[in-house]
Amino acid sequence: MANDRVSLFTKFARWAATVTGRPATFILAVTIIVVWGVTGPLFGFSDTWQLVINTGTTIITFLMVFLIQNTQNRDTEAMQIKIDELIRANKNANNSMLDLEEMDEKQLDEIRKQFLELADSARHHMEKKRAQRDS
Repeated sequence: MANDRVSLFTKFARWAATVTGRPATFILAVTIIVVWGVTGPLFGFSDTWQLVINTGTTIITFLMVFLIQNTQNRDTEAMQIKIDELIRANKNANNSMLDLEEMDEKQLDEIRKQFLELADSARHHMEKKRAQRDS
């Protein structure tokens, strides 16, 4: 099974993404903020009271950035592999498209320009056919 080869960090990142994406987790976060806000008068809105929420949210945000990026990287890589397989399997496909993500910006711009020209030509052809049909 593929899960046997998954790293501990990947398992944790998947678990964290699943848990943090649940409505209950959002409600818990809102509850913590409400409790913190309600306790403000109890602590005299002190610097320590403010520091608690600022530090907590900063740490959580900092860690979540890495978890989100990890999840996004895996999802993007999996999607890229699936797209590559579709290109490879199609006999009429241009297999030079398989590694576009490895090209630099100038190379991508050149390919994009070629596809924009193809699209423009196809639109022109379609409009010409429509005009012939309508006349």
